[in-house]
Amino acid sequence: MNIDKERFLSAKQIQGEYLGNMNSAQNVGRTRNGQSFGDILGRMQYEATKELRFSKHATDRLATRDITLDDSQLNRLQEGVAKAGMKGIKESLMIMDKLAFIVNVPSGTVVTALDSNLSNEQVFTNIDGAVIV
Repeated sequence: MNIDKERFLSAKQIQGEYLGNMNSAQNVGRTRNGQSFGDILGRMQYEATKELRFSKHATDRLATRDITLDDSQLNRLQEGVAKAGMKGIKESLMIMDKLAFIVNVPSGTVVTALDSNLSNEQVFTNIDGAVIV
């Protein structure tokens, strides 16, 4: 059997084609735009369901702070997450009415929630964007 080596690309050639001239030691597990496989998978899961999820922590905070969301507010929050996703935001502060939410945008998961009474300090860390909905 004679294999024509000209017709096949090496793994290194494929890597160069899809990842460009990235420093492989610096960007292990990252795509050209700096996203990890987990980021991409999370966004795909959210886009497939378009359903906002609440972490256990966020659910506990909603209950202990007596915060209830109606369908209109949930829809606005989902629209805000979609807008944040289009802008490439990963961890977003969402401000709606007198409520604030920290949302992991790629997975569509609300991480925590608070109302205006509990946000006296008004300092939010570990976010890379904010959306007012």
